[in-house]
Amino acid sequence: MKRFLYLLVQFTWGLGQTTIGLFFFLIHITKPHKIYRCAIETQWNNKYAGLSLGPFIFVPREENEYQGQVRTHEYGHTFQSLMLGPLYAFVGVVSVGWGSFIFPILKGTKKYKDVKYTKCFVEYWASWLGEKITGEKAAW
Repeated sequence: MKRFLYLLVQFTWGLGQTTIGLFFFLIHITKPHKIYRCAIETQWNNKYAGLSLGPFIFVPREENEYQGQVRTHEYGHTFQSLMLGPLYAFVGVVSVGWGSFIFPILKGTKKYKDVKYTKCFVEYWASWLGEKITGEKAAW
């Protein structure tokens, strides 16, 4: 019943990000997939990054502790999607901006080389949610 409600909300209230997630899922249809709790997990070729769009999470392909921690973090993003619905687009923009541009620039400076990925509030929130919901350790 929980899985049904989770997916119902993702495919209605979170339709925007779920549609984009489905598109990414179809692009990576040949990659390994499994159900992780209520989400649809795809192991893609990116060794370091994860992605979450609606109920679709994408994690590094290598099965190791880091992959599990990324999974937990990305699962936290799925609950942000459940809570925010169409407003999750704001989380997506902040997350992509932080992860793709701001964080790498900061890491390249002497002053901020030790800055944590979760210094960005949406990333901290995703890790926090993932850990609270799953009881597992999140990356970053």
